[in-house]
Amino acid sequence: MPPEIRPLATNTSKKFYFFYGHRKPSQNRPTVRGGIFSNRKTSNPNSFNQSKTQSNPSSTSFDLQKWDPNSPGSLSTPPTKTPSEKFFSIAQTLSPIARYICDSFHRNKHWGPSVITDLSKLRRVTPQLVAEVLKVQSDPRISSKFFHWAGKQKGYQHNFASYNAFAYCLNRTNQFRAADQLPELMNMQGKQPSEKQFEILIRMHSDAGRGLRVYYVYEKMKKFGVKPRVFLYNRIMDALVKTDHLDLALSVYEDFKEDGLVEENVTYMILIKGLCKAGRADEVFELLGRMKGNLCKPDVFAYTAMIRVLVSEGNLDGCLRVWEEMCGDGVEPDVMAYTTLITGLCKGNEADKGYELFKEMREKGYLIDRAVYGSLIEAFVANRRVGLACDLLKDLMDSGYRADLSIYNSLIKGLCNVNQVDKAYKLFQITAQEGLSPDFVTINPILVALAEQTRMNDFCQLLEQMLNLGSPVIHDLPKFFSFLVEKGDRELTALQVFKDLKEKGYSSVAIYNILIGALHSRGDIKEALSLFNEMKNSDVRPDSSTYSTIIPCFVEIGDLKEASVCYNKMNEISGVPTMVAYISLVKGLCKIGEIDAALLLVRDCLASVTSGPMEFKYTLTILHACKSGNADKVIEVLNEMMQQGFPPDDIIYSAVIYGMCKRGTLEEGRKVFVHMKERGLLRESDMIVYDELLIDHMKKKTASLVLSGLKFFGLESKLKSRGSTLLLS
Repeated sequence: MPPEIRPLATNTSKKFYFFYGHRKPSQNRPTVRGGIFSNRKTSNPNSFNQSKTQSNPSSTSFDLQKWDPNSPGSLSTPPTKTPSEKFFSIAQTLSPIARYICDSFHRNKHWGPSVITDLSKLRRVTPQLVAEVLKVQSDPRISSKFFHWAGKQKGYQHNFASYNAFAYCLNRTNQFRAADQLPELMNMQGKQPSEKQFEILIRMHSDAGRGLRVYYVYEKMKKFGVKPRVFLYNRIMDALVKTDHLDLALSVYEDFKEDGLVEENVTYMILIKGLCKAGRADEVFELLGRMKGNLCKPDVFAYTAMIRVLVSEGNLDGCLRVWEEMCGDGVEPDVMAYTTLITGLCKGNEADKGYELFKEMREKGYLIDRAVYGSLIEAFVANRRVGLACDLLKDLMDSGYRADLSIYNSLIKGLCNVNQVDKAYKLFQITAQEGLSPDFVTINPILVALAEQTRMNDFCQLLEQMLNLGSPVIHDLPKFFSFLVEKGDRELTALQVFKDLKEKGYSSVAIYNILIGALHSRGDIKEALSLFNEMKNSDVRPDSSTYSTIIPCFVEIGDLKEASVCYNKMNEISGVPTMVAYISLVKGLCKIGEIDAALLLVRDCLASVTSGPMEFKYTLTILHACKSGNADKVIEVLNEMMQQGFPPDDIIYSAVIYGMCKRGTLEEGRKVFVHMKERGLLRESDMIVYDELLIDHMKKKTASLVLSGLKFFGLESKLKSRGSTLLLS
């Protein structure tokens, strides 16, 4: 009789397997429950999905008016996940045994006996399972331990998949140096690495921009006798060129030719781009000739890529040579080629050549991009050929384009440069009417021109119009004054403009600071101090920058008391003086003999800033050398200073006086000054002044020590009764 044919099992037949149920326990396979197991218990995914759909009844009816794209319900995944949620989302894509291993790693956090105990419950481990686990691991230590543990199991041998997964895991955790050692590990374990393993490492380093590592892996390939294909050679050379290692790329190309491989278009273009970037035009055309000889004629895209690289490097001569080569080969340039070259010529101040190419495009009927118009307009404005730039604007609008704000800004600037401020003002009104949101860059040339022509009514009217457009005029006015004073010989104009603006309420601390700094640089100290006094009497209060700017002004007129008051007020508002303010105040104190206060400021400066002046650093070095009381050590420091290009000044000589009065003697201090005079760094008059300062400072230190001793022994009252007031003073 024929055997009885049993019906096939349907999908509805109840069949228990690892994920939804549990197998019968045995000696080698204990009970392991599947599902999502943070507590090693079975969860029914169907019930979870049902509850999820029940909690979102609005999924069937969608209202676009009430939709919030940033709400968590509208996202495919929640915006933020806890570590447990991230682990479970990854675990759902794994096989049951891989989830079991990952769960053990997740619970124990590090490799140890508990992890080994969990792994020993498995009957066997396959290379596919190892690769699956390593693909989702983010801890390199656990991954390495697991990889080596699996290799020690009986009957187990790693395959290419597990090695590759381990390499990806190490690179993902920034352990790329360890990943580079995998070929040696494979060879040691009897698995000869193939080209695929090296390709993985090269791709990893190439994507991360590690060109030298790419070459390191390539050298390792040659050591193992693996010859790359043309595709991999191209990838190696491309990575080296992109990381500015052109010489190494050319050496790889020599190996390419020695292996007897035939170049592709991609091979030539990689090397040509590198040579273009390095400015080696002769080699570029030599390689182009070789490329044509191998019947690999460059197309318009290849030529455009070469022009783009040369434009980025500013090599306009090379761009034009490539363009002639392209036209000579009969390759018709497209719109992108024209646009790339015209833009590069305009940036390189070759507007006429760019305009000739622009006319060629019009004759050929090409659709000219607005960027071409913008580049030409900006170039003509820079050459003060505003009329031609305006003609291009009219041509642009006749072509159906709408000029953007950058084009209008260039034209407004050009019109103001040729004293056509009224036309520039009309263009500004056009930008406002078209809703282009003009900003400070738009109106600054007009403001400068109106200020120079003393048309303050039009100036204020323009500011009011910008206020109506919602522009932050108060924040932009300091930029205007900075631009005005930086043009040179415009300080008085800026001051006059500010006087008119103050009456209309346009004043701020930043404007005061700019004008005070400009007047100080001009040498007009009285005007700078007048502005500072006016500022103190107004509603605008000085800030840290104001005090830093005004301190050198007080020092230059010899008012060290007021400069010190400004420094103290700056400390009250927790401000830090600038280097100029520190140096100016310290030098001023040194000139009047207040050496203790000056050196206190030196220490305060070095404690407050990250990199203080070298004079201050050498000051502390000299004080340290004075501890020995030997003039020779101080002279060694001074010689080192002069070798470094820092000749001694008042601060350094004051440090010598302070250190010798505190730790040395008058004779040793005078030796230093005599040595500097012999070297021609001190005049006779300066030496006399420093000698008097040395004597006076020594008297002060001696008097201070005597007074301290009298106070210590309680003899101060007896000294007062005898009338020794001179000493106490």
